[in-house]
Amino acid sequence: MATSASTRKLLLIVHVVSSVGWLGAVAAFLALAVRGLTSADAEQVRACYLGAATVGWCVIVPASAASLVSGVIQALATEWGLVRHYWVFIKLVLNTLACTVLALHMAPIDRVATAVTEMPLGAGLHAVRVQLVVDAAAAIVLLLVATVLSIAKPRGLIRYGRAVRSA
Repeated sequence: MATSASTRKLLLIVHVVSSVGWLGAVAAFLALAVRGLTSADAEQVRACYLGAATVGWCVIVPASAASLVSGVIQALATEWGLVRHYWVFIKLVLNTLACTVLALHMAPIDRVATAVTEMPLGAGLHAVRVQLVVDAAAAIVLLLVATVLSIAKPRGLIRYGRAVRSA
């Protein structure tokens, strides 16, 4: 796919902004999840989980989708390709995995947010509340790995990439 330099720059900007936004929103979510797990104040716990659900649906989900879509388009529109270089392919796998896990992760977030508005906080939600913290921390690690790959661009072509280059 032939694209102009200005189009490639625009794609890069969209990808970087959505990816950085995703990372920042997950960091905010993690802070809310930790505070919700550790606070003894019932109202603060309710506010944390309601805020976490809002951040999840209104920022994390759209930013993750924008990052995935813009990354795929950018890879297809540049010399990097989607499955030529290991670092691009690994980022694609990580991003796809993260978006899939996020889609599954939103149900427990909604469950906790709904539960804190309908009933007193009890030990029944403790495991899910811990899961929210662990999952958010894992997401930050995954997003940081993807960031490092984007900046370092380690060498190495996938077999398909070597075949395309030698053809």
